[in-house]
Amino acid sequence: MAYVTVPKDLTKVKTKVVFNLTKRQLIFFGLAVVIGLPLFFLLKDITGTNIASFVMILSMLPCFLFAMYEKHGLHLETVLWNIVQTKFLRPKIRPYKTNNFYSAIEKQRQLKMEVDSIVKGKRK
Repeated sequence: MAYVTVPKDLTKVKTKVVFNLTKRQLIFFGLAVVIGLPLFFLLKDITGTNIASFVMILSMLPCFLFAMYEKHGLHLETVLWNIVQTKFLRPKIRPYKTNNFYSAIEKQRQLKMEVDSIVKGKRK
């Protein structure tokens, strides 16, 4: 009898389109081919096949990383955007500010006492 493993967490299951690859992987692999192959054929005659293949691999590597890298459910562009935000866009020191309910009530009570004292002062 056939035995099929079923994952416990079904949210991590991704739909495969072609060749057991997701749509995202197909797009980025296609982009890598569109970038790498013309670059290889342009550089092959000028620099030789070894250097041209090395340049092709280096130019295709970012596409492969964007297609395959995933950590804690986040893709590479999300991880990179979070790093840019924390290092450059957001302030380094974030002061801790609370919105204390009791201090708001105390301020309201003081304002009420002040208004009452003004009203009582006018009556006299």
